Amino acid sequence: MLEAKVTPHWPKESLIETDLQHSCEHRQFHSLINRHVRSPPADPTQASGSAPPPEEGAAEGAAAPSKKGAKKAEAKAKKEAEKAKRAAERAAAEAQAKAAAGGGEDLAKDNYGNIQPSTKVDAERVNLKKLGEEHLGKTIKLRAWIQNSRMQGAKMAFVELREERNWAIQGVMSVNPEGKPVSKQMVKWAGNLNLESFVLVEATVQKPLEPVKSCRVSNYELHLTKCYLIATGPEVLGMTLNAANKAISSFDDEDPAQDATTEGVKDLSLTEAAGAPSATLVTHLNNPVMHKRAPVQQAIADIRMTVRKLFAQYLEERDFVQFEAPCLIGAASEGGANVFQLPYFDTSACLAQSPQFYKQFEIAGGRKRVFCIGPVFRAENSNTPRHMTEFTGLDMEMEIEDSYTEVRDMIEGCLLYIFRGLKEKHADDIALIRAIYPSEEFLLPEAGKEVRLTFAEGQKLLREEGPEEFRNVSDDEDMSTPQEKALGALVRKKYNTDFYVLDKFPEGARPFYTIEDPENPKVTNAYDFMMRGQEILSGGQRIHIPELLEARLRKKGIDPASPGIKEYVDVFRSAGVPPHGGGGIGLDRVVAWYLNLPSVHLACFYPRTPKRLLP
Repeated sequence: MLEAKVTPHWPKESLIETDLQHSCEHRQFHSLINRHVRSPPADPTQASGSAPPPEEGAAEGAAAPSKKGAKKAEAKAKKEAEKAKRAAERAAAEAQAKAAAGGGEDLAKDNYGNIQPSTKVDAERVNLKKLGEEHLGKTIKLRAWIQNSRMQGAKMAFVELREERNWAIQGVMSVNPEGKPVSKQMVKWAGNLNLESFVLVEATVQKPLEPVKSCRVSNYELHLTKCYLIATGPEVLGMTLNAANKAISSFDDEDPAQDATTEGVKDLSLTEAAGAPSATLVTHLNNPVMHKRAPVQQAIADIRMTVRKLFAQYLEERDFVQFEAPCLIGAASEGGANVFQLPYFDTSACLAQSPQFYKQFEIAGGRKRVFCIGPVFRAENSNTPRHMTEFTGLDMEMEIEDSYTEVRDMIEGCLLYIFRGLKEKHADDIALIRAIYPSEEFLLPEAGKEVRLTFAEGQKLLREEGPEEFRNVSDDEDMSTPQEKALGALVRKKYNTDFYVLDKFPEGARPFYTIEDPENPKVTNAYDFMMRGQEILSGGQRIHIPELLEARLRKKGIDPASPGIKEYVDVFRSAGVPPHGGGGIGLDRVVAWYLNLPSVHLACFYPRTPKRLLP
C-alpha cells in the first residue's frame, strides 16, 4: 500500500532545518511502528476471539501480539516521536539564533557606539516641536540628550530623548530576528547609556499604542535603528533634571546640604517622580549645567531676554538712541560707601553703581533721547532674595520740554508695553513657570486708568487702611520694604492692578542730582515704579544748572570739588544743557516680580551675591 507524501509549510527562514526535522520524524515514527506493530488486518471470516492463522513462512509456534500490546507499542512509538520532534525544534531554534547573530558576530556593530569622524546619518533632520502626521513611517535623525532609559527584558530598551527645553519623545529599540539593524548587543549598550549623555540617532516615526505621558511629544515615538554617542554623561549626576525642574527648597546661600536625589537616582522623567525631593539654591548654583537644562530655568531666561528686546524696541520706535556706558569709572557715581574699588595701575578705580552720569553726558552732548543696557554694581552686604551685587540695568534719559511728567509717562508706557508683550509672546512659558512657582496673574490697569499716587497719598493709604504697624508712617521718610509690600496689597485690592507709580518722593530720599519741586522743596520731581508692592525703577528730573547742583551737593554733605564729582559738575559749566530726566530699571527684578519668583537670583543667569562669585 502506497503512503501519501505530505509536505509541511514551514517559514522560509527555517526551511532547511524544518525539512530535516520532518524527514527525521517521519522515518523515526514509521520505524517505531514497523518495529512494534506487525499484525495484519483482521479476517472478517474468522470467529471472534479465534487465533488468526500464522503468517506464511512464520516459525511454528510463534505467538502473535495481542491488541493490548499493539496499543502499548503504538503509544510508545508516538511518545518517542514527540520527544524527537521537540529535540529537533530545539536544534532548529539554536541554529536560527546562531544564524541571526552571524555565527557569534554582532551584525549591528556599525549602527551604534562612539561617534567617529566618518559616521554619517543621511536621514532628514526634524525638530521635535515640528514633528507631525506627515512624518509617520519616515526615517529621521535627531540629536538629543538621554533623559531616561530602561531595559525591557534583554531584547528591548526604552529611552526618552530630549532635544531642547522640555521637548522629549520616547524612543524604542528592539532586537531584530536577523540581528540587524538592531542586535541584542546594541540594545544592551543603548539601555545602559548614562543619563544626560548626548547622542545622534536614526529612527522611524511611529504611533505608540497609547500616548506617552512622560514626554511632551506624546502621540509619536521613535523606533531606533542607529544610535551614536557624541558625549557621555557622568556615572552619577550632581543634580538630576527632575530635581532641577522643581521649586528650590532653600535659598540660603550657605546651606551645605546636598540634594538627596543626586545619589545615583534614575527617576528622571520630568512628569514623573512628583514626590522626589527638590534641591537647594546651593545645589543649583554648584551644578550650573543641570540648573540651566531645567525647562523652568530656560523659560525664565527667555522671558528675561524678551524684556530687554521689548525695552529697546519701544524706545527706538520713539526716537531713542542706544549708547554704551563704561563699567570702570574714577569715582563713585552715586556717592556713599556701596562701591567696589580696585587697583588701576598707579591709581584706583570703581565699578559703576549706575550709568547715570553718562546718560546725562549724552544729553549734554546733543542727544535728545538715549538708552543703555548694561551691568550695574552695588557693594551692599545685603543677603536677601531681592539683592545682588551685580545686576543688569535698563536705563533711559530724555530731554524735557514742559514737565518731568513727560519722562514719567514715557517710562510707564514702556513698562506696560513690556508686560503686555510678555503675556502675548510667552503664555506657554508663563504657564510652565507657574506650574513650578505658583502665582496669581500679574494685573495691569486698564488703558487710561493708570494708577499714579504721590508718596504722601501712598502713606495716607497705609495709615488709614494698612496694617496696624503702619498707622503712623511719615510723609518725610522713605518707605521700608514691608511698607512697600503692604501698600502693594492695598493698591491691588483697591485699584485691581499690580503695577503703579509712586510720585513726588521726599527730598531726603533722593540722590543729589534730583531736582526739588519748585513749588514744594520738601519733595522732588522723582518717582518709583512698583510691581507687586516692590520697587523696580527709580527716576526723576535731574538738576541741569551747575549752581543748583553744587548747592544740593553741599546739602547732601558731598564736596563739589571731590574727584569725579567736580568733573560731573563741570559738564554743566562747559555748555548749556537742557532740562532732562530719566530712570533706571532693574531687569532682574522686573522678571522676578512679574513672575512672582521667590528670589531675584532665579531671574539672573549667574547671580552675584556677597557670598558667591561662582560660577
